[in-house]
Amino acid sequence: MNDRPLDGLTVLDLTTALAGPYATLLLAGLGARVIKIENPATGGDAARNNSPYLTAEGLNVARSTEEDMSVSILSRARNKESLALDLKHPQGKQVFLDLVAQADIVVENYSAGVTARLGIDYATVSEINPAIIYTSISGFGADGGEGRAMDTIVQALSGVMMTAGEPGSGPVRFGLPVGDLVAPLFSVIGTLGAVVQRQRTGHGQYVDVSMLGSLTSLVAAEPFDAYEELGLPVRTGEHVPRLAPFGTFTAADGWFALCAPTDKFAHGVLAAMGRPELIEDPRFAHRDGRVQHADELHGLIAEWASDRPLSEILADLEIHHVPVAPVRDPADAVRDPRVQQRQEVVRLHLPGGGEGKEVYGPGMPFLMSGSDISLDRPAPRLGEHTDTVLQGLLGYTSEQVDALHHEGILQAAPATRERALQ
Repeated sequence: MNDRPLDGLTVLDLTTALAGPYATLLLAGLGARVIKIENPATGGDAARNNSPYLTAEGLNVARSTEEDMSVSILSRARNKESLALDLKHPQGKQVFLDLVAQADIVVENYSAGVTARLGIDYATVSEINPAIIYTSISGFGADGGEGRAMDTIVQALSGVMMTAGEPGSGPVRFGLPVGDLVAPLFSVIGTLGAVVQRQRTGHGQYVDVSMLGSLTSLVAAEPFDAYEELGLPVRTGEHVPRLAPFGTFTAADGWFALCAPTDKFAHGVLAAMGRPELIEDPRFAHRDGRVQHADELHGLIAEWASDRPLSEILADLEIHHVPVAPVRDPADAVRDPRVQQRQEVVRLHLPGGGEGKEVYGPGMPFLMSGSDISLDRPAPRLGEHTDTVLQGLLGYTSEQVDALHHEGILQAAPATRERALQ
């Protein structure tokens, strides 16, 4: 399969860090041509300077040569072309507007007001190309005011920090940057919805995505306010009493997660524990009883598991068809043959290929029966495609490109520029 769902669509990527680049990474994996526009004055995407770095010899905390690239950019910039362009310069802005005339989608995650000050906001670009779809990812939405919305800030404001941890304990910051990762998922959904609507109407539109709204909407998907009103605990720590037996437990040599809210599964747990007589016990026979006696039930499971090897616990529960799994660390999880075979997690490479150190990044987290969706090209170096984009897509002459380089408005990767001038 060579056909990709978004073949023929061109995306101008004005994003940096994580939330925006992950959105455009997914669009690139779906087949769109993503042109990543980076500021040469600041060294490009901020993620290019994120430690650690992948080198020809392996991983390093600090960059040692210009050839080293951050693992962050190697992951987030795959299947993209890098155009290093100074948008603050009038001629640089004109280059961008020339690109807009040829593009289908713009994605940006600047701070509030920046695109208007640069003269590249939706109002401006839609006059040049009324069919353009312009997606903005911001902390609080286009009408939400200014403010720095880092992932931890969004987690704090969304309420998600108070859904994990033990009752009465301090807030728990999720290690996975959920605020930065949920917003790009919704932005891709909104962008693709706009693409479908444009096929009917011929008109583009503005897609406005708020990081705070995206994460808070997921918090609202679980009725925590109703739990509070009924006296059910919102924060339950390792276990979930309203679904008992449900949660994580300690074995002699690790941890396991157990999910057995139905009678069938719960009875399987009791049988695996060698306590079949408890299946008919009014405390545990049915769900309402198990919820009322959740602490007692979870205590029995914890006592049974505490001095047993994890492998033995998993085997006993699986024999009785109980949903159970070991709790793995991220390094083991990304090496699961199932996710690697489906290319939901893939190995990262430096430009130029070569195996090198095993470092993994996200692949496309779904499969399509009639489409090739893959992240099969390594991340570019800063400005690697500057000249080819301007000459190939816009038809600029080599003299025009040279003049822009001379003015410092463009930057190309040194090796790329040397080849172009030969």
